Amino acid sequence: MRVILAEDSTLLREGLVRLLVEEGHEVLAAFGDAETLVAEVEARRPDVVVADIRMPPTHTDEGLRAAVEIRERLPETGVLVLSQYVERSYAARLLAGGAERVGYLLKDRVAQVEEFLDALDRIHAGGAAIDPEVVHQLVVRSTHADPLARLTPREREVLEVLAQGYTNAAIARQLHLSLSAVEKYLNAVFDKLELHRTDGYSRRILAVLRYLEA
Repeated sequence: MRVILAEDSTLLREGLVRLLVEEGHEVLAAFGDAETLVAEVEARRPDVVVADIRMPPTHTDEGLRAAVEIRERLPETGVLVLSQYVERSYAARLLAGGAERVGYLLKDRVAQVEEFLDALDRIHAGGAAIDPEVVHQLVVRSTHADPLARLTPREREVLEVLAQGYTNAAIARQLHLSLSAVEKYLNAVFDKLELHRTDGYSRRILAVLRYLEA
């Protein structure tokens, strides 16, 4: 895939460039600020953008704002943002436009090379890749709200893995369940979250994450 990187840590940026090139991907550009990110993406049209949330000059949310703008202007471009910590409000802003071609990973996850590359592949394929810790904190912080509190421990576990962007088959492998059991648990989750079947509307990641953000 064709990638643009925006990361102010030179060590991490150069490490990612080297990793991606070794994996056969093309790095179109790599720089340490977010000021030119949107313009570069519009000019070069990468498949996926990887951007740190906090970058110069203020080290607040420059990368996130650029990522949201890219998603609005170029929805066909995948966006993966990296964060040092779980920032619930940032995750909500990023996912507000939907859960297609989007990812939110903690920087510690990048060190787990296979997980990072898998996240890029899922985003490139049109899916989502949400850090397990981000999903866990969204779920934990939302337990006070019905109907989420009605989920059983196993249903909550299935929901957490679903929200990371995995398919039913991958959920089954990860939780050592049969595919039919996963489908049963997911149907129960959707029913309890009052996410009814509607044409043109995905009940999976987008609907679940939006509910958790409420």
